[in-house]
Amino acid sequence: MKGLLLCVIVTGKLVQILAQNSTAAAGALRTTESPIDPYNRTQYCHWPCACPLSPPDCPPGVSLVTDGCDCCRTCAKQLGESCTEADTCDPHRELYCDYSKDRPRYEVGLCAHLVGVGCELNGRRFANGQNFQPNCKYKCTCVNGAIGCVPACRQSRPPLVWCQHPKSVRLLGRCCEQWICDQSKRLRKPAPRHVSMSAYGGDSEVWRKNCLVQTTGWSACSKTCGMGISTRVSNDNQHCHLGKERRLCLLRPCDVDITEHIKPGKRCLSVLKQTEPLHYTLSGCVSRRSYRPKYCGGCTDERCCGPLRTRTIPVTFTCPDGTSFSKDLMWINSCFCNLGCQNPNDIFTDLSYYPSYSEVSN
Repeated sequence: MKGLLLCVIVTGKLVQILAQNSTAAAGALRTTESPIDPYNRTQYCHWPCACPLSPPDCPPGVSLVTDGCDCCRTCAKQLGESCTEADTCDPHRELYCDYSKDRPRYEVGLCAHLVGVGCELNGRRFANGQNFQPNCKYKCTCVNGAIGCVPACRQSRPPLVWCQHPKSVRLLGRCCEQWICDQSKRLRKPAPRHVSMSAYGGDSEVWRKNCLVQTTGWSACSKTCGMGISTRVSNDNQHCHLGKERRLCLLRPCDVDITEHIKPGKRCLSVLKQTEPLHYTLSGCVSRRSYRPKYCGGCTDERCCGPLRTRTIPVTFTCPDGTSFSKDLMWINSCFCNLGCQNPNDIFTDLSYYPSYSEVSN
């Protein structure tokens, strides 16, 4: 009995020990699972919105934006300033709210720069904002993972008048294609008003008393209607000195509607001739003789008309006080109409529409 009792006692002790251990474990489990007071996040947005009658007056350089609650207009937070769900960082300065230092609450952050990601092209990595040139024809920039490229070759238009068979080819040693003319065809003469053959040498070189005569083409008339001025540079003088020459030009009268003279079914009238003789006037002075000039016409579409062949004539003017003087005047022989409309006051017009003479005559 004692042995059994001992056994029972031992068993009872074991049972008691186990019961004590189970009670302790249960107490520990209750301690772990017992809910603690959770962190109550601050609510920065409140609805309905209560906005001031007038938006705030932000300092110079600070954006006026809608707050993060999508309620009111507010001054955006700047770099290094505190931000919340309501206080928005300045998006125009590429700022965002960085909550990484406010763990585990993630309530209040600091405005930091938004760092863009780089780009990859053909196995090469490029940093955000990096400029690079994958080949000679394009210039590219990495912008936050996207690659934007622009052509490096100027897209010039083919010659409009003096080259009958233009061809765009790739020349040896040059990346960009250039316009050339059919070698079997000669350039139309006279050359365009903005290209001087003698100024570029070749068969048109003219020597006078040990002077290589060089003359640029006449510039576009300073006015599209009415009396204007056209200029060029030339050393065709006794001392072989380069100087600016001027001549009067009258492309068309301002009080005439060219489109009224276009024939039915046509869209352009290249040349309009003066029906009755007229006297030119300049600063109150009148030309001694009368003229019947030709004018460049116009189109009803996007084309415009300009001089093709011209010459220079002297015109003598007589003033009311009896004095007289002579001026050179552009006399229009023919005109042409095309899409290469030019602004007389734009010095870059020729660069946009015409390739260089060397490209055409190569």
